[in-house]
Amino acid sequence: MSADSHHAADRLRRLRRISRVARLMDTAIRVPGTGIRFGADSVVGLIPGIGDAGGAVIALWIVNEARRLGMPNAKIAKMLGNVGIDVAVGSVPLLGDIFDVVFKANRRNLDLILDHFGEEHLMAEVDADRPMKDITPKRSR
Repeated sequence: MSADSHHAADRLRRLRRISRVARLMDTAIRVPGTGIRFGADSVVGLIPGIGDAGGAVIALWIVNEARRLGMPNAKIAKMLGNVGIDVAVGSVPLLGDIFDVVFKANRRNLDLILDHFGEEHLMAEVDADRPMKDITPKRSR
């Protein structure tokens, strides 16, 4: 495997990981019968103080991964702006919780990343309606 193909494979692996995290945070759960989707960011944001901070840490991880992949500073600044808006408005009780369901900063940032690298086709993987894994404990008889 050449250095270029190794680099491309590593970049694709990292982009897929970013895509999975963004989906988990913003669009993993669909409200049946509606087009409304939300994720862990909306759920953990219900915990006053620490919920929004936890969501911000993960959003900043996505921005840092984009930086490490070589995104230009102007696009990194736009991504940081998305995170800042999400944290600022998301920290307002009730209004912030509704805003988290609508704004989806991680998804916006993912769009910027995939567009920059010409990997928009990965969005189909993110948008695929995959059933949630059943993690309920099995009862022994």
